[in-house]
Amino acid sequence: MESLIKFVEDEFVAKKEFPKFSAGDTITVYYEIKEGEKTRTQFFRGVVIQRRGSGATETFTIRKMSGTVGVERIFPINMPALQKIEVNKRGKVRRARIFYFRQLRGKKARLKEIRS
Repeated sequence: MESLIKFVEDEFVAKKEFPKFSAGDTITVYYEIKEGEKTRTQFFRGVVIQRRGSGATETFTIRKMSGTVGVERIFPINMPALQKIEVNKRGKVRRARIFYFRQLRGKKARLKEIRS
């Protein structure tokens, strides 16, 4: 059964090429929004909190601060509306899921940057 699901995913799900990113990275996601008959591109820039799943069902969660309110958004990696992903900064973290980042405020909410 699993091999059948994997076969269907490989054959029929269109895969887009995105840069490699992981938890702690600051990325900008450009995605298409349809409002009535018009379409426009909107971006969401924030820190990747987690990547979960694999293959066609993989998702990633991004957190940004909008004023004093934290906003999180979950994006499926194979969402047709995704146009591109830009990696702005590489963050140095020691975990794959940085949920502790939600409780940090001010200067403590900064991540060390990996210079490459």
